[in-house]
Amino acid sequence: MKTSLRYREVIQDARRIVVKVGSRVLVQKTGRPEIRRLRALAQELAALNSDGMEVVLVSSGAIGAGMEALRMTTRPERLPDLQMAAAIGQCRLMARYDALFSERGCKVAQVLLTHDNFHHKVRAMNARRTIENLLRHGVIPIINENDAVADEEIRADIKKLGDNDVLAGLVAKMLRADVLILLTTVDGVRAPDTNGRMQRVRYIDKVNRKTLSWILPHDATMSRGGMATKLHAALDVARSGCSAVIADGRKTGVLRRIMNGEDTGTIVPASVSG
Repeated sequence: MKTSLRYREVIQDARRIVVKVGSRVLVQKTGRPEIRRLRALAQELAALNSDGMEVVLVSSGAIGAGMEALRMTTRPERLPDLQMAAAIGQCRLMARYDALFSERGCKVAQVLLTHDNFHHKVRAMNARRTIENLLRHGVIPIINENDAVADEEIRADIKKLGDNDVLAGLVAKMLRADVLILLTTVDGVRAPDTNGRMQRVRYIDKVNRKTLSWILPHDATMSRGGMATKLHAALDVARSGCSAVIADGRKTGVLRRIMNGEDTGTIVPASVSG
């Protein structure tokens, strides 16, 4: 417990945070957006922004919003259908975010990226410069993969590899963020105790085969990845000097509790080994 609190004290001094929220937090299985959770997320992020923190949001949910508009009841499997849903849903999702953040006097900006942006030196520099300029002006960048035109990334979506978790990690490293917060529908990584009952893991300071054995398969009806992709993303940023927290995005005030250093979710501290 003392070790967990020591790791979490560092978060209280963080000034630049990247928050990734998954589809299963924001979108119902039918594809209809969870407006109540969108509103709660906007309220928490706007509050952190008004406190002087630099906040970046990596948001899933575009394909789900497109499914709602197209009255699809199941997630498409064909690449053209996924791209069509993304193209329709992205503007609908951003319109909702813009309205919700505007209610709180907060400006947002849409930034669409692909993995190529991080592997091309000039593109990466331009993306970072744009995002950092938005942050300097108090604007919250809302980042998503450019699924409407992406090929390789959205094909990975079909295979359910959790690319928005990977994307969030890449963004956190590019911006040299202090903390990456991955919001999902569970309260963190879970592992069996001595009685075989599943319990939340407060912190992970080393990732090995035992750690990875804790991860269970997930229901991928609406989302791309699962706990495996989140843990890998958390480990990756931790090695680069950014702490990561995996937590339940459905809980009221979860971001504030994390930033206050409370015992919420699973923390993977910076410089973790494994």
